[in-house]
Parts: sequence; C-alpha cells; structure tokens
Amino acid sequence: MNPLNTIVYEPFGWYGEKEIFKFTLTNVHGNYVELLNYGAIVKSIIVPDKNGIKENVVLGFSTLEGYIKDKSYIGATVGRFANRINNAEFSIGDKTYYLDKNDGKNNNHSGSAGFNSKVFDFSIEENAVIFNLENESGDGGFPGNLKSKVIYKWTDKNELKIEFLAATDEPTPINFTNHSYFNLSACAEKIQHHYLNIQADKIVESTEDYIPTGRILPAGKYSFCHNKLGEVMKDGGLNTYYVFNENKDDKNSVCELFEEISGRIMRVFTSYPGVQLYTGDYLNSAEIGDHSKFYQPFDGLCLECQYYPDSPNHVHFPNTIFGVGQVYNETITYAFDIMIAEN
Repeated sequence: MNPLNTIVYEPFGWYGEKEIFKFTLTNVHGNYVELLNYGAIVKSIIVPDKNGIKENVVLGFSTLEGYIKDKSYIGATVGRFANRINNAEFSIGDKTYYLDKNDGKNNNHSGSAGFNSKVFDFSIEENAVIFNLENESGDGGFPGNLKSKVIYKWTDKNELKIEFLAATDEPTPINFTNHSYFNLSACAEKIQHHYLNIQADKIVESTEDYIPTGRILPAGKYSFCHNKLGEVMKDGGLNTYYVFNENKDDKNSVCELFEEISGRIMRVFTSYPGVQLYTGDYLNSAEIGDHSKFYQPFDGLCLECQYYPDSPNHVHFPNTIFGVGQVYNETITYAFDIMIAEN
C-alpha cells in the first residue's frame, strides 16, 4: 500500500529501446491517479462512490501492450494538433503543409506525429509529474521543432490538474488535449445514464466526417443542461464541438458529469474556449490476457477541452498558430466529488 500524499513510479514495460514507467499519485485520502510516460497517458483515476467504495472512473489497460495496440487514444495526451484538419493540409503565409491522411482524406489527432504514441521524458517535483517531449520539425508534416511539457497534479480535493506548455522555433499549429474516456459508474453501466451539463449555447457545425463548415450554430437539441446523455443521443452518438459561453471563467466549471447510482460527479474547469464531446461511438479496444478488457461503443465518453477543430483553415476561429517567442499554455482540471440526488 502506497503511503499517502506521495508520487512513486515503477517499471511498466519497454517500447522499443525506451523504458516505460507507471506513476502513482496518491492524495491524503488514499485516492490515486496512475499515469504513464508512454503517451503521457492517464491510466486510472481511483475515487470513492457515495458508499466509500473506490473504483476506477476512466477506461484503461493493465499492460503496456493494451495501449500500444489501442487505436482509440484511451487516456492519451493528444498533440501536436488535437482533432481534425481538413484534407490533411493547412497553410501558413504562402506555404502549404501536408499531413498524414489517417482519417479518410483528413488528418486526425496528428497522425504519425501524434503524442499518444510518443515516449516522454519525465521529472518529478514535490506535487507534480512533468512529462517532456521534443518533437522534430517535419514529423507527420508539421513545421517547427516543438518543445512540450505536460504537467499533472493530483490534489487532496480529488482534482486532476493538467497543464500544457509548448514553444516552437517556427510558426506551427498547436492544440493539445486529454483523451480520457470517463465512466463514473466504473463501467457498471454504459454512459447513456449519466447526466451532463455543458456551459455552451453554441456548437461548431460539422460535416458527416466531423470537419467544421465554419458556421457557429445554436446548440439547440444538442444542448446539455443536466440532461441524461441517452435523451440527447436518440439519433446515435455525439462527436460535437461546443463553444463555451462568453461569460466563462477559469474559476467556474464548464462541464458537469453526474452518475446517480454511484453519486459521483466530475466537474471540468479549463482555459480553453470549448470542448469536444465524444461519446465513444467507435470504441473498439481489447486487451487479451489475464486481465482481459473489451471496450465497446458508449463504454465511456470524452470531454476533450481544446481549441476549435480545423482551426488553421478558418481565419475567424480562435488562432492556433504559435510563432517564435510565444508560449502555448493551457489547462484542464477534472475535479471529482460526491453528490446525493434529491428525491
């Protein structure tokens, strides 16, 4: 049993010639988070339900092999550019850059340059695990040598705080997020029974292959105001970008996810202008062995706080092109608590 208020790490396997470690961050209550330096992954988040039973509320695997084979970005840090880029290309000035077409004709989550399969260097401070990555210019077609940090902190208030930092030596698009799949019932049920609130009256209109048209529309039937997910998902799953209301600030939650039977609630705080809600429609990940796990559609949902999809190709979207001397610095906090539903 790990002592309380500690960060410890242990070997978790090898990826090529690089050793992978599992980091366990335990708070004063004995609740803990596990991380990997492969993909700067969130492996597990162990928090109590209303009866004090501690369970994992994110999808994850017990072996490194499960993550290496996974195609669903389970728990991963996503970069250099999260989400899709139309036709796998963008221009900066008069120069066009061509990326991997790994999602039909489009680029998704940076293709071969994706941080989800990179091995990060690491350091440990008193209350933080810091993952570092240097990504060379030209990787996956992206310009600029990029130096990145992903900083994780786990507080005594059961808050997983994530900070993304990056700097480049030539202009390049940057958009990081975390791709954890949450299920506050600890996978006792599918996500349709969760309640969700998103502080967003507008969404980014997208085509059938999730590429923005450039229009910002009222959320309408896709709005979430403490709705059951199943009620809004009547026509199938959701993979929708929500634009946070203009009165948002870093001190108030932008999303709340609640599961009634467990009593668990997760509040999301972020510096980003919006969130991609993905209900796990295409989940199809398996880990075969002593701890076999088979993840299928709607076993978990992602709340991927990030910049707008395909931003480099829409001049009226918030800018994601960062140049020399600029520092990319964004935050996401997932805060866990218990809420007893009123009869």
